[in-house]
Amino acid sequence: MIEVNNLGKSYDGNPVLERLNVKVKEGEFVTLVGASGCGKSTFLKMLLGTESPTSGELLLDGKPIADEPGPDRGIVFQQYSVFPHMTVLDNVMSAVGFAQRGLTGYLFGAKRKQARLDAEAILDEVGLGHALKKYPHELSGGMKQRLAIAQALLGKPRILLLDEPFGALDPGIRADMHELVLRLWKEHKLTIFMVTHDIKEGFYLGTRLWVFDKVRQDPHAPQAFGATITYDLPVDSSARQPAAKTTAEAIAPLLAHSAS
Repeated sequence: MIEVNNLGKSYDGNPVLERLNVKVKEGEFVTLVGASGCGKSTFLKMLLGTESPTSGELLLDGKPIADEPGPDRGIVFQQYSVFPHMTVLDNVMSAVGFAQRGLTGYLFGAKRKQARLDAEAILDEVGLGHALKKYPHELSGGMKQRLAIAQALLGKPRILLLDEPFGALDPGIRADMHELVLRLWKEHKLTIFMVTHDIKEGFYLGTRLWVFDKVRQDPHAPQAFGATITYDLPVDSSARQPAAKTTAEAIAPLLAHSAS
């Protein structure tokens, strides 16, 4: 589904990513870990289409990914990407309105009725069926992220991009969100790419874990080289928790070294 061939990304001549070569099958759940600033979110932006590669290829179904976001790719950020002046229901319905042609994004008649039905269904699926008329400021952090996920899923994307979506949540709510994402991944047959700084979370959720780090270093020119994928590890999802904990503990020193 996704093919990455010698991919590189630079800003003002300073490489952030270099020499990425991977393939991803449809239905995989890929988690991305590594030190801050090593290009994980940049890679997600290239998948989304808001950033373009500087070199190499990034292909979807054998064709270059469009250089703008499309309905086949949904994204959820760590910061709650919802409209504060809209109700929960209107927030999700807006995803349909903004996807259509035109300047305003307003929906009328049969389109509005169908959008409302679809929005109510997805909100019920993510556990917000009771909060349709609430505003974002009335929601907890976990509820806001459920709302952002509902927005992303309403367009029925093939690919879901998660950029540290649970970093600001407390452990209990975070565990609930893990189970929600795993259920939605299976039910909607999604291909997921998720950035996280929590390596145990990466092993628990993913079927595959990528570690981003710089292989080439120049102490006299720290910006001379970009990061690449130094580890591409399969995860046994049939025994999530024990396998995740053991492997995470084994690789943690490597990540600590890369962060330093």
